[in-house]
This record gives sequence, structure tokens and C-alpha cells, in this order.
Amino acid sequence: MAEISRLPGPAAYRWEWQFLGACRETGPETFFHPEGERGSNRRERDARAKQVCSTCPVIRECREHALEVREPYGVWGGLTEAEREAIYADSDQGMAS
Repeated sequence: MAEISRLPGPAAYRWEWQFLGACRETGPETFFHPEGERGSNRRERDARAKQVCSTCPVIRECREHALEVREPYGVWGGLTEAEREAIYADSDQGMAS
């Protein structure tokens, strides 16, 4: 579950970037894996999602959002769940030092 205490308040201007997302033209099944998906199927779906992200005018805002609230599922801002987890681990290690 996303850490909702990290979500910004309900001010609309904070969320307007989502209206510009390239993902709005693509179904959520491209960005979120079905239960049990593994191996080449998952890698191929992630690659398709990243392809959409690579054309997105708000990729930076999307990525920042996902990292700030620690989105647990899906491809956000061109990063998979595993890639975000690695970033969290690196930043958590840096804070422990």
C-alpha cells in the first residue's frame, strides 16, 4: 500500500501534471502486472510501459511522485517496482551512514 502520509495535500495544481501523462492513452494493464506475472512476460510488459514513459512530457514529475510516496506497484516515471526499491534501499543506506 502506498504511504499516504507522504501524499501532498488536495491542491489541484499539485496533480495537474497527471492530465498530461502519456499513460492516459494506454490501459493500466501496461503499467501494473497481473498477479503471478513473472519472467519474460513481466520484462516485456515493463519494457512496453517504459516505452510509453520515454515519450511522456511529465516523466520527471511522475518519477518524483512515485519516489516521494513510495508507490509500491507498477511502472511510474519509467521506473519499475524493483528499480524504485533499489533507489529506496540506496537512500535508506545513505541515511544510516
